[in-house]
Amino acid sequence: MGRPAGYWLTRFLFLRLIGFIYLMAFLVLANQAPALFGETGLLPAMAYLETIGKQFLTKQDAFLALPSLFWFKLTDPLMTGLACLGAGLSLLVVLGFANAILMTLIWFLYMSFVHIGQIWYGYGWEIQLLETGFLAIFLCPLIDPRPFPKTPPPEPVIWLLRWLAFRIMLGAGLIKIRGDACWRDLSCLSYHYETQPIPNPLSRWIHFRPAWFHEAGVLWNHLTELIAPFFIFGPRAARHIAGGLLVFFQIILILSGNLSFLNWLTIAPCIACFDDGFLRHLLPKWLVARADRAAALAGSRPGASKIQPVVAWALVVLILWQSVAPVRNLFSNRQIMNTSFNQLHLVNTYGAFGSVGRQRPEIIIEGTGDSILTSRTEWKAYEFKAKPGDPDRRPSVVSPYHHRIDWQIWFAAMSDPAHHPWVVHLVWKLLHNDPQSLGLLANNPFPDAPPKFIRAELYRYRFAPSGPGAGRGVYWHRERLGVWLPPLWVDHPDFRRFLAAHGWIRP
Repeated sequence: MGRPAGYWLTRFLFLRLIGFIYLMAFLVLANQAPALFGETGLLPAMAYLETIGKQFLTKQDAFLALPSLFWFKLTDPLMTGLACLGAGLSLLVVLGFANAILMTLIWFLYMSFVHIGQIWYGYGWEIQLLETGFLAIFLCPLIDPRPFPKTPPPEPVIWLLRWLAFRIMLGAGLIKIRGDACWRDLSCLSYHYETQPIPNPLSRWIHFRPAWFHEAGVLWNHLTELIAPFFIFGPRAARHIAGGLLVFFQIILILSGNLSFLNWLTIAPCIACFDDGFLRHLLPKWLVARADRAAALAGSRPGASKIQPVVAWALVVLILWQSVAPVRNLFSNRQIMNTSFNQLHLVNTYGAFGSVGRQRPEIIIEGTGDSILTSRTEWKAYEFKAKPGDPDRRPSVVSPYHHRIDWQIWFAAMSDPAHHPWVVHLVWKLLHNDPQSLGLLANNPFPDAPPKFIRAELYRYRFAPSGPGAGRGVYWHRERLGVWLPPLWVDHPDFRRFLAAHGWIRP
């Protein structure tokens, strides 16, 4: 007789992975939040909250519209302290301790940061983590924090995780088909590995594969995102196959680029495709034995938890009600991606790479200590921690960590300074050797004294072929396209007026 296909192991794996992702997300905050949106950050959150707060009579009203602890106090030490608290609580989940109270606290802490993070936290995986983390609350007992508590995983929540995985994958597939012709003519992956935000060491090797390889990759993408999701709701064997395809697809994406914790996070709801009958063949025997003991104890106490099933079905009703607008968007010809429909981000729309760049522009920020600019002026480049800069520097592996300024300057290179004023603010800070801002970068070419001038040049980057005669083994070839930001200095009048208009310096 076969064993019942419960979800004790499913819950165990899911919660450990969510705990790990929360841990990485809070470490990013602890390391970067003050410099990005702290009291004197590149985009100070206090000014952002003051602007939003003018629309409401009280802070309590503002809090209800945009929930965040920082409505009541916002300082750099508080931000860092709460980020470290979140990291510590997340570590407890990784180590196997989780209950509904703990998961709610972690979820709300992270939402408090997302709501003040502005462009730095405008990525789809932020609201995806909040939606996934919200469901995780209801997968746990209220109090019991043990890895295998006495209450079984509520199956309705497992189905809600499958519903989340379905919307994530199908949304990503539909936005591609609708958004860029290269997904239809199978050519997108001929560009993607080179032009994605932060390539990794394997990206160059994959980029130089034959055209048929990339065309097959696009077909594989469509199979995984447009067809496999429907089998999530199929019979057990079909669900396992679909789950395997979805997880394998995310592993490929992890190996081929640095998409922060997006792919790791997407694996989490896909785990709900697997039951204990499947996972017991993959996991250590000691872990399976613990799950079996917990299931046996729960089976000997029928009706031990009468409240959790009621709460789980109430959650199903809430999520289905909140799903109406996202589903309409999913099947709309005007589909939008990575959008929330309520302030708690309970059910959202998702998608990635609805369009793929054919070229890779890069902004290179340079400074000089010369007091007068001439044709012989020596310019020294500031390097970012992950994005391409020095053509001889090997691409790095940073996922699931996220260097947020590296991503934002990737977007900035496709536009002009007027649309990315934070870059101008960064220049001001570099002209003063601001320690917080320099902490976001990989180097400081002027350790002894700040530079006199800073400029930003625009280049086009292309992968350098590997092998003999491929340019001395450099990883990138680049060609100058022009000036992105002209040389600026501390007393430049237009520069100062621009900064004063944004409230970053006094007029």
